[in-house]
Amino acid sequence: MAYISLAVAAVLVGIDQFTKWLAVNYIKPQRSINLISFGDKEWLNLTYQENTGAAFSILRDKQLFLIILTSIVLLGVIILMLSKRIKNNAIIWSFALIVAGGVGNLIDRVVNNYVVDFIDVRIINFAVFNFADICAVVGTALLIVFYIADEIKNSKAKKDKENKTEENNGKGTPATDE
Repeated sequence: MAYISLAVAAVLVGIDQFTKWLAVNYIKPQRSINLISFGDKEWLNLTYQENTGAAFSILRDKQLFLIILTSIVLLGVIILMLSKRIKNNAIIWSFALIVAGGVGNLIDRVVNNYVVDFIDVRIINFAVFNFADICAVVGTALLIVFYIADEIKNSKAKKDKENKTEENNGKGTPATDE
């Protein structure tokens, strides 16, 4: 499953790079294109930005640090995926999304020394982002949800096992009809 999910991650990286190419070639000259508006309020724009930092422009102009950190994290996640230590397919797919997002933005950092952002959701006054960011955020959110669900399932299974062990050891009090 890890190899298939990494192949899908590679396709997602391709989509990310293609959308960034479109942004550079079609949005950059105009700086911003409105897609959705209601009345005089713009809700969704395509706005070209060059981000030299990480999420929300933190660590601005720290490209070498971001490249090294991202590379180490990606390498660790890929090794973990390929080690077959993770049995939960949902977690593997979550990691694949994170890898896709990380690689997409890493390519920008190495090639351009900045990340191309272009999705501008103005209805909530949010930071401008890109397809790779969507992959990374969705992957991280799913990883958290699946990890918590897995922990709950494991905790319930452990309690059920303990209850059965207690019953089998005679510590349980079976119901009688007397």
